[in-house]
Amino acid sequence: MKEFHHVSVLLQECLDGLDIKPDGIYVDGTLGGAGHSCQIAARLTTGRLIGIDRDPVALEAAGERLKPYGDKVTLVHSNFCEIKQVLQELDIPGVDGILLDLGVSSPQLDDSARGFSYMADAPLDMRMNSQDNLNAEIVVNTWPQEELKMILYTYGEERYAPQIAAAICRRREEKPIKTTLELVDIIRSAMPPAALREKQHPAKRSFQAIRIAVNDELGSVEKVMEDAIPLLNKGGRLAVITFHSLEDRIVKTAMASASKGCTCPPSFPVCVCGKKPQVRLVSRKPIVATEEELEVNPRSRSAKLRVCEKI
Repeated sequence: MKEFHHVSVLLQECLDGLDIKPDGIYVDGTLGGAGHSCQIAARLTTGRLIGIDRDPVALEAAGERLKPYGDKVTLVHSNFCEIKQVLQELDIPGVDGILLDLGVSSPQLDDSARGFSYMADAPLDMRMNSQDNLNAEIVVNTWPQEELKMILYTYGEERYAPQIAAAICRRREEKPIKTTLELVDIIRSAMPPAALREKQHPAKRSFQAIRIAVNDELGSVEKVMEDAIPLLNKGGRLAVITFHSLEDRIVKTAMASASKGCTCPPSFPVCVCGKKPQVRLVSRKPIVATEEELEVNPRSRSAKLRVCEKI
């Protein structure tokens, strides 16, 4: 098995945000390399940690790292958006903290064979869970041009989405697109010279968009934000790390809505909806990496942590 090592982003900030109780029950919904989870488990005495990951490779590696914590830890192969079902099956009615570290992990990016990277040649895959049916090859070779354009523009914020989608469709009429570097060449061919001279790799936005579509990442974030807050015990905390604006917008909106309560129009003299605030925001603004962390782990630059507490 390829070694799965992931540098945990905003580690201390997450631990502070979760405000861990030694006897509490915590969920790490995106277990990854278990960097956050090891530190959570180390702070538990009679408490319990539930670790969830959709990636079997990550789950196996995390299991090895968490062995010293014995029966305090339960690992589950599932998508974090199925957190409600996972806890029901474990007969856990409520938890004291939930951590979500969204997006693709460093080992997934660095393992070129998995097709996440535009820097090495590999089969077009991009699945976080290798057991899923949909992969990048299917998206690139079978999705209609309009749909490709939509995901490139919406998920990748790619301003050349129409040109790239058209170039993909022209090429796939000649022969199926099979590898990451084939796709990179097509993307390059569709972009003007000025765009190719930009600091950012020309395929970065398109690869992000296709990866998000393959793994339904935004749909998963919307679902987990709906389900997670009701699963918290009073005083329990939800801590979510995002890495791009689309995820952050979903998390920010969901937490703000849950902290607001009443949804009546301002013109109403009294509240008729009866909705009460479910959470308080632990910090109004997102928590970001320190200069020290940025020096050690440049990938933390785009990370934003938001935390709320169940009332």
